[in-house]
Amino acid sequence: MTQNGADEGMPEMITLAYADSTPDLVLLLIHGFPLSSRMWEPQLAELGYHARVIAPDLRGFGDSEPVDGEYMMAELADDCMALLDALGLDGPIVVGGLSMGGYIALELVRQQPDRFAGLILSSTKAGADNDDAKSGRDATIAKVAADGIDPVVAGMLPKLLAEATYESDPDLVDEVEDILRASSVEGTMGALAAMRDRADSTAMLPTIQIPTLVLHGTADRVIPHAEAEAMAAAIPGARLVLIDGAGHLPTLERPEAFNAAVSAFLGEIAATLDEA
Repeated sequence: MTQNGADEGMPEMITLAYADSTPDLVLLLIHGFPLSSRMWEPQLAELGYHARVIAPDLRGFGDSEPVDGEYMMAELADDCMALLDALGLDGPIVVGGLSMGGYIALELVRQQPDRFAGLILSSTKAGADNDDAKSGRDATIAKVAADGIDPVVAGMLPKLLAEATYESDPDLVDEVEDILRASSVEGTMGALAAMRDRADSTAMLPTIQIPTLVLHGTADRVIPHAEAEAMAAAIPGARLVLIDGAGHLPTLERPEAFNAAVSAFLGEIAATLDEA
């Protein structure tokens, strides 16, 4: 029997150095309206080599629980930060958003500019809704309240993709429709209210001090690429990448081009962090 409390034959405890394949950089990807994290599937594996990719379903979309009532853009931003906090991820973080997700990304940078190492804005714009757009949101909210998600699917599906995609890739059209139909009535109505009431971010663009990548499809029929050009011109040092032939969802229509641009951007940020 040993007298020192250690079992005979047990190895001595030592300290080991080790390598971990999980990147230090975190990439938060925020989906558009009325979609879900499924729109990021072509990015999850590819971009995972460069960052730990977190792609939430916003409240009421995908597999996340719906919440009754109107949403505010700040609430959707807070949801995303609460998720990162719950996962213990405090940085460095690159936040990227597509369309409505871009509005949320801008809100996050507005609230906590020092928390982010980079910003990716895709298929989005900085301006707020004008009066006509606000009226259109209200009308759509009323339709969804009366008829469910069908009016939104009917209105959005024919214009989310480049016109040529509807003939060349019917499977992708079906996939996008499936994503749209998984949206809850509560989430759809709440998000419409959040977009209607969002702040105008145009004035904040020149104040953004983190590396920024602006991506936009040349065949986007929801938001013209002139909006992307204006944002990139206003943000100091921003890089603009126009993805030829892509519509409003370049993540799904031209994933190779989208991933290449984002991978290069993440690599540059990671190199800068390593030098710091």
